[in-house]
Amino acid sequence: MEENRDRLRQAALSQRRALALTDCLAWSRSIQSRAMEFSYYCAARAVALYSPVQNEVETSAILQHALTSNKKVFYPKLSLAGSAGLARINAAAELVVGRHDILEPAGADFITPGDCDSLVIFIPGLLFDRRGNRLGRGGGWYDRVLGELGNDGIFVGLAYEFQLVEKLPAESWDRRVHFIITEKNQIDCGMTPH
Repeated sequence: MEENRDRLRQAALSQRRALALTDCLAWSRSIQSRAMEFSYYCAARAVALYSPVQNEVETSAILQHALTSNKKVFYPKLSLAGSAGLARINAAAELVVGRHDILEPAGADFITPGDCDSLVIFIPGLLFDRRGNRLGRGGGWYDRVLGELGNDGIFVGLAYEFQLVEKLPAESWDRRVHFIITEKNQIDCGMTPH
C-alpha cells in the first residue's frame, strides 16, 4: 500500500507544482473566503493554520481575519528533536523560517486543552477523498498532532478541486478530516464532529 501511496503522492505533487501562480492565488482567495464563512470557523475561539509551501492553498487571509476577530491562532512548530506541536502567534511577524524552510512560530506558547474546546484546524494535503481520507507529504506529522488532540477540534482540509479523488488508500493511523473546502465546494465527510 505504501508504494501506491508514494506513487499517488509524487503524481499529485507534480500536478500541484505545475499550477500557474495566478490560478493558485485565485483559487486560494475563493477557498479562504469559503473558509471564513464556514460555520464552525465563525464560532471557533481558536484556529490552527499552516504555512503553505509548493503551491499549497494560501492561508494569509484567514490569518488576518482570525487575528482581527480575536481568535487565538496556532501554527505547527517542529522541535530540533523532530517532535511537533501547535504554537500560538499574536501577529504574522511572529512567524520565522524554521526547519525545512517553512514559516513557524518564533515562540513556544503551545496549545492547551482549554484552547481545544473551540478549535478549527485547517490542514493541507496533496489529495483528499470525500470520506475525509488525506494524503500528505509523508512523515505523518499531521496524523500525530491530530492524534494527540483526540476528538478535540474540527479538522478541515483546504484543497483545490483537482485534489479530490474517488478513494484514497488509508492506514490505521491516518486521521480523517471532518470537512474539505475547495474553490467550488464544501464537503461534509460524514464524520460527525463532537
